[in-house]
Amino acid sequence: MEREKFASRLGFLLISAGCAIGIGNVWRFPYITGVYGGAIFVLIYLLFLLILGLPIIAMEFSVGRASRKSVALSFNVLQPKGTKWHVYRWFGMAGNYLLMMFYTTVAGWMLAYFVKIARGEFEGKTPDQVGAIFGNFTAQTWEQIAWMIVIVLLGFGVCSLGLQKGVEKITKLMMCSLFIIMIVLAVRAVTLPGAIEGLKFYLVPDVSKMIENGVANTIFAAMGQAFFTLSLGIGAMAIFGSYIGKERSLMGESISITLLDTSVALIAGLIIFPSCAAYGINPGEGPGLVFVTLPNVFNNMMGGRLWGSLFFVFMTFAALSTVIAVFENIISFAIDLTGCSRKKAVAVNLVAIILLSLPCVLGFTVLSGFHPLGGSSNILDLEDFIVSNNLLPLGSLVYLLFCTSRYGWGWKNFITECNQGKGVKFPQWARFYVSYILPIIVLLIFVQGYISKFFVK
Repeated sequence: MEREKFASRLGFLLISAGCAIGIGNVWRFPYITGVYGGAIFVLIYLLFLLILGLPIIAMEFSVGRASRKSVALSFNVLQPKGTKWHVYRWFGMAGNYLLMMFYTTVAGWMLAYFVKIARGEFEGKTPDQVGAIFGNFTAQTWEQIAWMIVIVLLGFGVCSLGLQKGVEKITKLMMCSLFIIMIVLAVRAVTLPGAIEGLKFYLVPDVSKMIENGVANTIFAAMGQAFFTLSLGIGAMAIFGSYIGKERSLMGESISITLLDTSVALIAGLIIFPSCAAYGINPGEGPGLVFVTLPNVFNNMMGGRLWGSLFFVFMTFAALSTVIAVFENIISFAIDLTGCSRKKAVAVNLVAIILLSLPCVLGFTVLSGFHPLGGSSNILDLEDFIVSNNLLPLGSLVYLLFCTSRYGWGWKNFITECNQGKGVKFPQWARFYVSYILPIIVLLIFVQGYISKFFVK
């Protein structure tokens, strides 16, 4: 069966960027940027994006394009005879399913909040009342399940239309809208009275903040953010490599996608810090920032209902672009492994993902007493930990070794595939770095993930 292809290069770039651009760009990046000293952290982060993210994304794309398969079969196609690299496919596929087991719930929250703000549910509420709305919402089992199912239906609905007519066409529209909405929101935020303090906090390097939090901690935080932002290691990117032609080099395409991903994170900071500074609100971490802090900001803002609605449309698009991209990957596993039709793959996985997503929702309600990682952790934290702290770093290590080791696909095959076509080439001189130094850095990130989770309080 002939492999489907993207209709345009723009489609490939926006969909790959959509997979990388997720909720973490918006609520995690601005927060840790503030904690670790603003602009100085951003500079360290950009450096790590260059030396960490770029080589691995180019490798994932190369494996996808050379094999013309998803992670379900790509290693089988490219591995030397008698080797067992294909065993990793089960972990790669598991990573995609696990990611969607909690991502669909959080994406459902975004959509629910868009409706709540658009209907004016937050108007006239005190900060405590706004916080209580989020607490009450996450305590409702059936309401959360309903929103999660809406997200799953939307995602698979788009995928069922096919690669070009569904995934490419709709993601293009969503991503273009996302950038326009972000720029409009950023312009509004930086023109608020008092926004200048937020801009200073975000854009002026503050070495004392970095020293206060520890130079090593700052470097690790930047390294971790640069690594996780691109969702590397579970074949989520490799699938898009399998859908493109050989006209352009993959390093050049990787640079474009990394720039798109980073620009979203940077513009998110331009929305959040000036807005919080203008209203004297501390940009808190994680869900609290998006679901408690920002609704209070919009409440105080002239035309806040409109700005709040726009913000949650943007957040829903950021979440949905990732959902659609990973669903496309999941559908391709079924097609690659069984040869079934796209429609059948959609039908089976739609039911599977809804069932698999239930534990995450129940972790906030009937199973809220279950703390798998100790403390106040819940099922979402456990699923996120398995993906982010285990499958992403270890999977990236597999791709690195597969593309550089003579016992794998090997450097020569990788560099030939990656550099085919016009555009920026993967440098030959980087061979020693990606073969010996980068794997050690990725292992360090893996170990540091465990240290910070279980040993540093």
